Amino acid sequence: MAAPNRGRRLLLAALPALLLPVRLTAANLVVAPDRVGHALAPWQPGWLDIHHIATGRGNSTFVLLPDGTSLLIDAGASLNALDVSVAPRPDGSRRPGEWIARYARRQLAVARLDEVLDYLLATHLHPDHTGDVAPDAPRSALGAYRLGGVTDVAEALPVRTLVDRGYPDYAYPASIAAPFADNYRAFVAARREAGLTVERFRVGSALQIAGRGHRPAPRAFDVRNVAANGEVWTGRDDATRKLFPDLASIPRADWPNENQCSAAIRIGYGPFSYFTAGDLTSYTMDGALPWHDVLGPAAQAAGPATVATADHHGMFDGLNAGIVRTLRPRAWVIPSWHIAHPDMLQLERMFSERLYPGPRDVFATTVMRENLLANGRLTKRLRSHDGHVIVRVMPGGERFYVVVTDNGNESDTVKSLTGVMHTASAATPDT
Repeated sequence: MAAPNRGRRLLLAALPALLLPVRLTAANLVVAPDRVGHALAPWQPGWLDIHHIATGRGNSTFVLLPDGTSLLIDAGASLNALDVSVAPRPDGSRRPGEWIARYARRQLAVARLDEVLDYLLATHLHPDHTGDVAPDAPRSALGAYRLGGVTDVAEALPVRTLVDRGYPDYAYPASIAAPFADNYRAFVAARREAGLTVERFRVGSALQIAGRGHRPAPRAFDVRNVAANGEVWTGRDDATRKLFPDLASIPRADWPNENQCSAAIRIGYGPFSYFTAGDLTSYTMDGALPWHDVLGPAAQAAGPATVATADHHGMFDGLNAGIVRTLRPRAWVIPSWHIAHPDMLQLERMFSERLYPGPRDVFATTVMRENLLANGRLTKRLRSHDGHVIVRVMPGGERFYVVVTDNGNESDTVKSLTGVMHTASAATPDT
C-alpha cells in the first residue's frame, strides 16, 4: 500500500482545490498539469480542450481537438444594457468579438499551432451567438459589412471553413430582417466573393468538421452533427429524420423560431463525449406544439454525455426532465450572462439526483448578482459563476477535469480545478 499512499499525497499536494469524486488507486491516479494561481498549461497533442469563453456578452466556445484542429462555436456580441446583462469581460475597452479572437489566438500560440481557425460554426443567427452591430461599428477591411462578433473574429484570425445552419439563402423558416442578420449575410457574401469556404451544416455527418491532423492523436475522435433546422440525427450511420411539419400545414404563428433551428453537435473521444446545442429548446406550449421540442430528440440521439451545456443559457425552455435523464453528464456548463440566466427550475433539474443518480458539478460562465441572489439556494452550489470554463480531457478520453480561469484579464490564471475523474461509460464506439 506504500506506493498508492505516496501517490495520493502527491496529488493532494499538487492540486489543493481538487475535488476527488472517485476512489484513488494506483491504477487511476492522474496528476493534472494545471495549478491554482498559475497560468493555464498549454494544450498538448492528444488532449481535447473545450474552452467556454466568458465575455459576459453571449456564447463562444473554443475547441482544440486531440490532433490540434481548432473549432470556434459561435462568437456572441450582445449589446444589451447593464441593467439586464453583466458588464463586459475583461472590460469594455474592446468589442466582445475582439476579446474572443485574442483568446483563441493566445491558446493557439502557446500550443504552438498556426494562428488560424480551422472551423467556425455559427449555430444560429442571433446576436448573442453571431454578434450584434451598432450603427457606428467599424467597417471591415475585407468586405461591405461591419465588425461585431463573428465578423470581428474573422477580421483577426483567418477562418478556413465557416459552417452555419442557414447557408446559402437563410430563408428557412423565414428570412430574418434585422441589421445583425443583414450584416452576417454580407459577411458570408464577401467570403464567397473572396473564394473562401462557407458550408451549410449537414445533419448526421461526422466528416464535415473533421480532424486536419496538425499533430498526432493517440485515439480516434469525431465531431458528429446532431441537429439543425428541425432535422435530427437518428443515432445510426448518417441517417436523419425530420421533426417539423410542412410549414404550409401550420399557422404562421406556430412556425419554429431561430432558436429551434440551432445546430447541435457531439464530440466523441474514446469514452468521453460532449454535447452542445446552441439555443435549442424543449418547450412545446404545454404539449400544443410537440415539434417545438428539438432539444429532446437531439439529446436522445447524442446521449448520454460526459459533459453537456445547459442550452439556451439555462433558461426556462431549455432542459426538461427527460433531457436531463438522457444526458446525465458528470459536469454541466451554463453559458450565462443575462439576468434570466440560469432559471431556477433548470438548476433544480441539473442538480436533481431523482433524475439521475451520482455526483455532478455545475459551472456557469457569468451570472448577474441579481440572479445569484434570487436563486441563492441553488446558485451557491455552482462550482463557478464568473470565469472561463475549460473542460480538459486527457489523451484517450478516459479522464478529464474542469478548470476555471480568470476572465477579468488575459492572464489565463487558474482560479479553480474540479476533479481528475473517470469519464462515464462509453456512449459511442471509436470511429
